Amino acid sequence: MIRLGSLAGYPFEGPRVLGGWTPPTNAAVFAILYRADPDRKPYDYAVLDVDHADNLAAAGLPFGHPRAKCWERRAGNKWNLHICTYEVPGGLRSHREQIVQELVAVYRPGCAPCTWRCAAYSTMPRDPARSWASSSRRWFRVLTPSA
Repeated sequence: MIRLGSLAGYPFEGPRVLGGWTPPTNAAVFAILYRADPDRKPYDYAVLDVDHADNLAAAGLPFGHPRAKCWERRAGNKWNLHICTYEVPGGLRSHREQIVQELVAVYRPGCAPCTWRCAAYSTMPRDPARSWASSSRRWFRVLTPSA
């Protein structure tokens, strides 16, 4: 389990390798991730895309999704792609859309279609002490539970 989003975030299941994943028929928010340096930083992921679906199996996942080529191009190959999902408890489509908009604003993923919110957030002043915030990629670390 990982958390994505601002503050405490949303509890996403995963990440799992996208190539070996079988999508369920559930409605959920999903994030496509990749590891830029799996040898030196195996727990650091970057968000490539965030979206939602009423039925994950019908959304074309794993590699029939309309933006799958962008994911592969950015990650280097399809085996470097990972997915994490969040089934919103009692959530409607509008709730999932709101979560996607928030995550796109926070991570600015390279393969997600940009909406008016992207432009609004990109013009906000940035804290110079947080130089990573000016990067086009937002990195996060997956915390592994201690044994």
